[in-house]
Amino acid sequence: MKTAKADKRPATGFIPNPKVKLLDQVREVIRLKHYSIRTEQAYVQWIKRFIFFHQKRHPRDMGANEVEAFLTDLAVRQQVSGSTQSQAMNALVFLYREVLRLPLGDFSERVQAKRPARLPVVLTKQEVQKLLAAVPVGTYQMMVRLLYGTGMRLMECVRLRIKDMLFEENQVVIRDGKGFKDRITMMPASLKAELNHHLQRLKMLHEQDRADGYGETWLPFALSRKYPEAAREWAWQYAFPAARLSRDPRSGKTRRHHASETGLQRAVKDAVRLAGITKPASCHTLRHSFATQLLEAGYDIRTVQELLGHSSVETTQIYTHVMQKPGLGVKSPLDT
Repeated sequence: MKTAKADKRPATGFIPNPKVKLLDQVREVIRLKHYSIRTEQAYVQWIKRFIFFHQKRHPRDMGANEVEAFLTDLAVRQQVSGSTQSQAMNALVFLYREVLRLPLGDFSERVQAKRPARLPVVLTKQEVQKLLAAVPVGTYQMMVRLLYGTGMRLMECVRLRIKDMLFEENQVVIRDGKGFKDRITMMPASLKAELNHHLQRLKMLHEQDRADGYGETWLPFALSRKYPEAAREWAWQYAFPAARLSRDPRSGKTRRHHASETGLQRAVKDAVRLAGITKPASCHTLRHSFATQLLEAGYDIRTVQELLGHSSVETTQIYTHVMQKPGLGVKSPLDT
């Protein structure tokens, strides 16, 4: 399970309605802070587990000791990963800080789940080509090539909007990436023609949706209120939309959401197997391969850091450990 990063933004002055159930208060604050639906689902589940762990006591009647006991149980008895324990802690800190507005203290004495230091899985150029050839021609293959060619994360790819594909500038703008940051990466020249053709087909689909009384997409933050017509505009549509219209679980509106990330993950998994690749490769492996191969080609590590959206160059430096030319091409004294 992926770690949900602790919120670094200041606490809001918003106080949820005390007359509604606790979990509904949690959802209210999460939506006010514009968290994703996945973060909402994860936080609610962890808070539920915390309450049931303590025999359904109300969190207001508990505190740091009970939180520490829950987190320790996750590490010792359930043997969860470090990232899973961190996600649980972030959910409970959010509950006490943002919803209940109660001090929680620190957890310096809790048992910390182990975080093994692992090197990223990286594919060679030949392995990447085998993988790409094993993905059926179509939207998924285009998305897999885009992951490898831009260094995007899985969700950054499926959430890509048409307005953020800058063909004249040969750039792709990634909005609200990890850490709520925007960044720019390159658009692969070999994909431009295919992407253009893809968008032409999508525009016809969007026009048909509008003719049928739909054609609306989800907009982040308060944009739907500020620009009421923007949700139906072509530029705001997803570059990789779902095949069918669906009901938004929050607003209840019928919209065309982005493509399912699980479908893309399954396509990559199947391609890895068909290509005979023995490494445990996934969609994120293509991002690792993008970074490593840029460094091997001699690009500056700061440039790679910006393309990946890393806050610190230390995060990017891990790829120097898995390069085919370790030490940035330094020769062994035995070979000189």
